[in-house]
Amino acid sequence: MTGERQPTRHIVVMGVSGAGKTTVARGISELTGLRFAEADEFHSAANVAQMRAGIPLDDAQRWPWLRALAGWMADRHAEGVSTILACSALKRAYRDVLRQGPPDVEFLHLEGTAELIRDRLSRRVGHYMPASLLDSQRATLEQLDPDESGVVLQVTAAPAELVTAAIERLGLPLLGTAAAGR
Repeated sequence: MTGERQPTRHIVVMGVSGAGKTTVARGISELTGLRFAEADEFHSAANVAQMRAGIPLDDAQRWPWLRALAGWMADRHAEGVSTILACSALKRAYRDVLRQGPPDVEFLHLEGTAELIRDRLSRRVGHYMPASLLDSQRATLEQLDPDESGVVLQVTAAPAELVTAAIERLGLPLLGTAAAGR
């Protein structure tokens, strides 16, 4: 045995608030062993307070947050650990910053109609992101470009079905079937 390290995988589950990013990313993490992180937990207190007040962040407020996320993935890559990150990553420019972390980042875009997402947000409890920011998020959202590595799934499916479809479409090994980068 040469002691070579298994290649790492870095997946960003993206989409607007209420698309199910955290639920799907956690489900993938549980089945594959990819290290999970919630991008919302990397926001500064000031950013959280602003969003809680219904005021969207501007790009200047997002850049340090995105660089911290890229750094977290790069640090895990250096440790030989694969990751899955729940992060809105709405614009190509934001995804470009995330790609500055580890050598390869893949995206899983959870997509749904405004009506479906608005209904989900109206029933969500305990999250600082108000439903009033959905329209600004949808206006900001830029679809994955053909040169971006990623998969798009419609959120009309149940979370467990989305997790299974994501694992299959991304070709992620299940725990116990191969080294999952842990």
